[in-house]
Amino acid sequence: MSPTPFDEMYTPSGEVRPHYQDFSRWLEMQAPEKLQNKRAEADLIFRRVGITFAVYGEESGTERLIPFDIVPRVIKASEWKTLEAGLRQRVQALNMFLKDIYNEQKILGTGLIPPEQIFNNEQYRPEMQGVKVAGDIYAHIAGVDVVRAGEGEFYVLEDNLRVPSGVSYMLENRKMMMRLFPELFARNRVAPVEHYPDNLLENLRSVSPQNSSDPTVVLLTPGMYNSAYFEHAFLAQQMGIELVEGKDMFVDEEVLYMRTTQGPKRVDVIYRRLDDDFLDPLAFREDSQLGVPGLLSVYRAGNVTLANAIGTGVADDKSIYPYVPDMIRFYLSEEPIIQNVPTWQCRKPDHLKEVLAKLPELVVKEVHGAGGYGMLVGPASTKAQIEDFRQKLIADPAKFIAQPTLALSTCPTFVEQGLAPRHIDLRPFVLSGSKVSLIPGGLSRVALREGSLVVNSSQGGGTKDTWVLER
Repeated sequence: MSPTPFDEMYTPSGEVRPHYQDFSRWLEMQAPEKLQNKRAEADLIFRRVGITFAVYGEESGTERLIPFDIVPRVIKASEWKTLEAGLRQRVQALNMFLKDIYNEQKILGTGLIPPEQIFNNEQYRPEMQGVKVAGDIYAHIAGVDVVRAGEGEFYVLEDNLRVPSGVSYMLENRKMMMRLFPELFARNRVAPVEHYPDNLLENLRSVSPQNSSDPTVVLLTPGMYNSAYFEHAFLAQQMGIELVEGKDMFVDEEVLYMRTTQGPKRVDVIYRRLDDDFLDPLAFREDSQLGVPGLLSVYRAGNVTLANAIGTGVADDKSIYPYVPDMIRFYLSEEPIIQNVPTWQCRKPDHLKEVLAKLPELVVKEVHGAGGYGMLVGPASTKAQIEDFRQKLIADPAKFIAQPTLALSTCPTFVEQGLAPRHIDLRPFVLSGSKVSLIPGGLSRVALREGSLVVNSSQGGGTKDTWVLER
């Protein structure tokens, strides 16, 4: 893979790529002061609406605004078509894998995946063994992180199947761009994204266990102190469903009810934004105050659908990620449309030896890590940091994977000095129910610090509107 980043807007010779030309012509006509004023207006509106996130571990406890960049990330229709096909294929295989490991376990009999990689995995839930889930769908909402490298090829960086977040920022970013620059949407045929909540609700209703003509769907949140609470409240409001906490529901004779002013009301589908461990204190963590006692018994009886299913985390763990191409071949008899990033599994002695020899050049990640934490970016680290990580690897190699330091693609971004390239990724959202669907685009995250490859909002990243052109 080339060390020179692929630029989304400009060719290596400095020419504007065809699908960015309308935007580029518009940009040339804008006075810098106008753009600065629009940036300030966006910040003010986002703060007023409450589009913030909390960072765990910060003593101040204050909420931060995720920086929003007004230069969109633009994707050609033909590129999106390929990306969409690849993501559908990947999520279909992951759902088949989850069904398999919690039932017949055919893939384990082939030797493609060592059984201990499943059964010793922190996210594997033996309580789900043999449980029939509606429509055989485990990951109803998947957020797949995609990057571009080399000559612009797409690679999957990781799969998020537990409680993927960020879709509210995708929707609000589009709303903001249409408010600030309506003329841009008259000049460009940009595929809409605002129907995502309707698609999500239809998707959730389609997997109701009772085949009810009017199933009751709720969104379960850990509460207002969760870092993604804004998104929970936003999506519940957009779908027109109740936002509930565990204390708002109860179990009676293996049926789940929520308390309402009109009395108990049966719940058919839970879009849960709560980790497995906290869902049911009778089955998982006894000290959980966030879940519903007895919820697992209702689930096992087939009287409620949880989206996503309990135990999906085993398929988005970074130790399982290297096997997804094999899953696609095994379950679908197809070659992967989108490739994985080459990955060393440090639990393998030969892989570990190679990783230790190349450590200053690599990105090393904890297999259960998230949010940009617990990782080493070799080229951006000090000798002391590298040596510290070397000791961690030697002490417990199974906890880590390693990957080459990709030259992630860049997109022009407004920073203090003006327009400058910054590294980006993309999180499209894949909905699986009676059908599989994607909203054109996703959440584009941008590393605002010069040279940084870490796009996570918790690590100082920002977001952009993502345009998929319709022609």
